[in-house]
Amino acid sequence: MSSLWMLVAGFMFACMGELVKLASAFFSNTELVFYRSLVGVISTFAVMRFYGKPVMTKHWKAHCWRGLAGLSGVLLFFYCILELPLATAISLNSTWPLFLAFLAVIFLKEEFTWLLVVAVVVGFAGVVILLRPTLAEDQWYIALIGAGSGLFGGIAHLHIRQLSEQGESDWRIVFYFTLVCTVATGVWLLFTAFSPVSVQSLTLALGIGVTATLAQLAISRAHHGSNIIIVGALSYSTVLFAGLMDLFLWDDRLPVSAWIGMGLIIAGGVLSIRGISVQRAKRCSS
Repeated sequence: MSSLWMLVAGFMFACMGELVKLASAFFSNTELVFYRSLVGVISTFAVMRFYGKPVMTKHWKAHCWRGLAGLSGVLLFFYCILELPLATAISLNSTWPLFLAFLAVIFLKEEFTWLLVVAVVVGFAGVVILLRPTLAEDQWYIALIGAGSGLFGGIAHLHIRQLSEQGESDWRIVFYFTLVCTVATGVWLLFTAFSPVSVQSLTLALGIGVTATLAQLAISRAHHGSNIIIVGALSYSTVLFAGLMDLFLWDDRLPVSAWIGMGLIIAGGVLSIRGISVQRAKRCSS
C-alpha cells in the first residue's frame, strides 16, 4: 500500500504541474502559489481539527524557516514549469536529494560516504545530459532557476528532518508550510494586484490546490511503516507521469538523451536517499 500511495502522489504532482501550465494564462506565478497554499492550509487545518490533532507548536521558528525555504523552492519550480517541458522542470526540482546530501554533511556533520559521492556525480551528470538537448544557449538561466528550486527543496527537507526529530507530526509540518506560503504570498499580492477571477480560472486554481494537497497527504501516508528507499525511488514516478502527459496533452517529445539524463538524476536521487538513510541508521544505533 505504501508503494501505491507513492504512485498516487507522483500522479497528483504531475497533474498539478499540468494545471499550473493551464492556469498561467490567468494568474501570475505568485497567485498560483497562493491558491495552491490556501487550499492546503484550509484542508489540513480542517482534518487536524476533525481528528483532534494539536495545531499549536513551540517550534514556530523552525516552521518559519522550513516554510520560507519551501516557498522559495515552489516559486522557482512553478516558474520552470511555465518555461520548460514539465518532465524537465520536475527532474531539475528532483535534484533536492543531491543538495540534501551536501547540506547534511555541512550542517548535521554527517559523513560524506563514497555512496553519496557516486550519487552526486551520477545525479549532476544526468542534469548536464538532460539540459544539453533540451535548452537553447540563451535558456541556461532557466536551468539555474530549476537547480535553485532543487537547492531550496533540499534546505526545506533538512528542516523537515530537524522538525521530525523534535517530535513534530507530518500534519503540523504540512500545515505550517502551507500557512507560511499563504501569508507570504497573500501579503505580497495585497501590495501588487490579484487577477480577475472567472469560473474557468478559479476551477484551475482550486485544481492546483486540491492535487497538491492530495499529493502531500499521499506522501505522508506512504511514509508510515514503509521502506524509505522504496518510497524515495517511487517519488520519481512524477517524472514518468509528467513525460507521458506532455506527450499526450502537448505533443511535447523529449529526445532519448533527455530521458537518459532524467534516468541518471533518478538514480542519483535514489542513491542519495539510500546514503542518507544509512547515515541516519548509524546515528540512531550509536
